[in-house]
Amino acid sequence: MGSSTGGLSAHILPTSATMIGVCMTVMSIRHLGPRDDMRLLVDRMLAIDALVFLASALLSFMSMRSRRSGVRLEAWGEMVFIAGLALLALGAVILAFALC
Repeated sequence: MGSSTGGLSAHILPTSATMIGVCMTVMSIRHLGPRDDMRLLVDRMLAIDALVFLASALLSFMSMRSRRSGVRLEAWGEMVFIAGLALLALGAVILAFALC
């Protein structure tokens, strides 16, 4: 195992998987409302965000399995995870203004 076995990746992996579920849930709930341009924007943003969280989960998993490049992969996983959180927050703001 790499040196990051018990590190941040052990937390990023399950959290990223959970955040993919959050993105899917919000997209599903959003489909109950009226169809408009804002819904399309939020849906696309959340779909991309789910892929960002998937990339984060994969990087975290690979960092736990890698002997040589675990620390580097963990750093990338962390950066991608933070980017996913930022995109999710942006989507939340857009969604909040769309509901007003």
